[in-house]
Amino acid sequence: MTRPLGFDEAVESPSAPAAAARVRLRPRKALPFYGRHPWVLESAIARVEPAPDADRRGSPDPDESLDGAVVDLVNDKGQFIARGFYNGKSRIRVRLLTWDESEAIDESLFRRRIAQAILLREQIGYEVVSERAMSASRLLFSESDGLSGLIVDRYGEYLVLQPTSLAMAQRLEMIQAILFDLLRPRGIVLRTEKSMANLEGASLVEGHYWGQLPDAPIDIVESGVRLQIDLSGGQKTGFYLDQRENRRAAAAYLRGRRVLDMFCYTGGFSLAAAKLGGAKETLGIDGSKRAIAQARINAELNGLPQCQFDVADGFKTLDALAEQGEKFDSVVLDPPKFARNRSGISQALMAYHRINRAAVECLAPGGILVTCSCSGSVPREDFLLMLSGVAQKSKRDMQILECRGAAPDHPVSATCLETEYLKCVIARVA
Repeated sequence: MTRPLGFDEAVESPSAPAAAARVRLRPRKALPFYGRHPWVLESAIARVEPAPDADRRGSPDPDESLDGAVVDLVNDKGQFIARGFYNGKSRIRVRLLTWDESEAIDESLFRRRIAQAILLREQIGYEVVSERAMSASRLLFSESDGLSGLIVDRYGEYLVLQPTSLAMAQRLEMIQAILFDLLRPRGIVLRTEKSMANLEGASLVEGHYWGQLPDAPIDIVESGVRLQIDLSGGQKTGFYLDQRENRRAAAAYLRGRRVLDMFCYTGGFSLAAAKLGGAKETLGIDGSKRAIAQARINAELNGLPQCQFDVADGFKTLDALAEQGEKFDSVVLDPPKFARNRSGISQALMAYHRINRAAVECLAPGGILVTCSCSGSVPREDFLLMLSGVAQKSKRDMQILECRGAAPDHPVSATCLETEYLKCVIARVA
């Protein structure tokens, strides 16, 4: 296996039994971290100081960057709270991993937590080893599985590894070695998100892998729907695994209906609507030529000629269909993220209102609206209030049938509610 490329300052395994420095909090800033919230922002920090026994441990030179190193978080009196990874370039200055002062952040901790994450997926029926080549799931979900900044997805015999923090990027060799040991995959593909890497101060090159890389899209089966996944390209890690249960739930409402699937990517909702729900006709729209080409292939694989797909701008298409008076029995909205932080919430809600208002205009009376938001910064309550505004402005009664979230292989951490990012509302519009 080759050494991973793509991240500056990458090292084999920089984790040490103890911390390289202490991060001292400002007065009255410690409560969230005693409450086990894993993100320490710059505004909460008073200063970074050498650990008391730094000289005995051979701590890095004071002038050397601590970015990616293990640090202890202490209160303003110097008392230990937690331990995690430091990054002076990131808005999240410390990502906390343990509140046990005797627990080292090392290979053993990573191995335990990855194994625990895999066990959970086995317990919920998502990690069925005998059917590995035909299924997919999220094996490790960052903060929710105790490893902030690390995502691992499984597609059949392959894994996709996505670091979303500098510290995890620096430990890729160790992480992939553990994954190979525990799961014996055919190969592991490295995927990165440019915007996240920039926020973390990491330089990257897309496309590195360990083991064997598939030379063509691979097949998976989700709820009986056959799908081809391109692990080396496309969005996210290859597919939107978080919508797994929502696609199946939405399909149950769509028998005999004509469905408009907006921002459809490779056709997940359309295919489920036709194959699982018995939808009469579906039209999927997405701005990506590559995604639409794959959606058409997926429709052929499943023998679903009633699923049609076109390349077009989602906003413009919705507006045009509404102006033309086109009516569908159901509209699915699964747009990209509209807000990356709290400062973008107002603008995001305006965008959600616009597309949902247009979608309602395209719905026949009694139609089903399936509307989603993957913007974690937008609270669920605000999303529902947006829909209330759409109902008022359109003068259409809206009955909310289901309020859903991500599939259970994307668990929500009770002490990091930011991990509840996906909203999926199924509603009837009179």
